[in-house]
Amino acid sequence: MIVVNDTAALSSLAIAGQLSLLKQLYNTVIIPQAVADELAKASSDDSGIGAIPTLSWIEIRQASNSSMVNTLQEQQDLDTGDAEAIILALELGAERILMDERLSRQAAIKIGLPITGILGILVAAKIEGLISAVKPVMDDLISQAGFWVSGQLYDEVLQAVGE
Repeated sequence: MIVVNDTAALSSLAIAGQLSLLKQLYNTVIIPQAVADELAKASSDDSGIGAIPTLSWIEIRQASNSSMVNTLQEQQDLDTGDAEAIILALELGAERILMDERLSRQAAIKIGLPITGILGILVAAKIEGLISAVKPVMDDLISQAGFWVSGQLYDEVLQAVGE
C-alpha cells in the first residue's frame, strides 16, 4: 500500500508517543522533501520530530510536478509540505494520504485522493489490536500535541470503537 503523509500527523503522533502506529499499520510511509525539511527544522524539539525523516520506514520522495505544487499553494492557500504531499500522492497513485488540516484535506478530496486523518489512524490501530483504547491516545494528542477535535467528533470516534 502506498501511503503519503504530511507533517502535522507525523509530528502529532511523535509528540504523543504513537509514531510507531504508522509503521505497524502501513510498513512504509512516503513523505515529500518539503515535509522532511519541515520535520528536520523541528530538531530542537525533544519529542524526536527532527529524527523522523531518518527512520528506516520513512521514504522521502520529491514531487516531480512543481508547477502543480505551486498552483495548489497559490489557489488553495496550502503550505509547501501539504501541497507537495498531495501532488506526490497523486503522482504515485497512493492508496491513502494521511493529513488532518481542513484546507489540505479539501484540496486532496477535490482531486480524488482518499484521506485518513489521525483519528482514522487511531480507529484502524484499535481494530488491528495495536492499541487497546483510543480515548487515552486522543487525550494525549489533545493535551501534549495541541491536537484539536470537536467534542462531537471526539464522542463519535469513541462510540465508533465502542468506548
